[in-house]
Amino acid sequence: MNPDFKKYADGLIPAIIQDAETNIVLMLGFMNEDAFKKTLELKQVTFYSRSQKRLWTKGEESGNFLQLNSISIDCDNDTFLIKAKPAGVVCHTGADTCWNEKNISTDFLLHLQAVINERKNSPPEKSYTSSLFEKGINKIAQKVGEEATELVIEAKDNDDDKFKSEAADLLFHYLVLLSAKNVSLSDVIAVLKSREK
Repeated sequence: MNPDFKKYADGLIPAIIQDAETNIVLMLGFMNEDAFKKTLELKQVTFYSRSQKRLWTKGEESGNFLQLNSISIDCDNDTFLIKAKPAGVVCHTGADTCWNEKNISTDFLLHLQAVINERKNSPPEKSYTSSLFEKGINKIAQKVGEEATELVIEAKDNDDDKFKSEAADLLFHYLVLLSAKNVSLSDVIAVLKSREK
């Protein structure tokens, strides 16, 4: 990778930030050579602030860091595409993206998986999801079995609303089971893709 920091008079290269899991574009920032090097060193996305004339690591005040996943450069060596994992909302307005979009718009399942993982790692009081993790893997697996049976029963009837509800219950508990096993939905999708002919 050979970014051309001399291409523009100010020595800055635009950096498009994309969610590493959902591929949603989160924000646009600018990097000089020092910001680029610091990003690689810290594994946290760091920009050059044009207004404050200094380096700033996204999240240094809010705690909503962008954990670096990968960085690539376009064919002209003058624009970065950075895939990162956001530790919280990205925009200063409180939105998930700087375009005021929720990060769940195109892939709700990945969003739901992130919420489930958060409930596992930082269990809030009175959370149904957290209570499942407290009961352990056997109870979670049992719950998936129960929900699968209920879905099969509803599949034999003609009530679409009940069928959809049971399908949602099964999918939710399946995601909880994946989280309990430290397996991501992306891991399962990769297996499915490997089977595609």
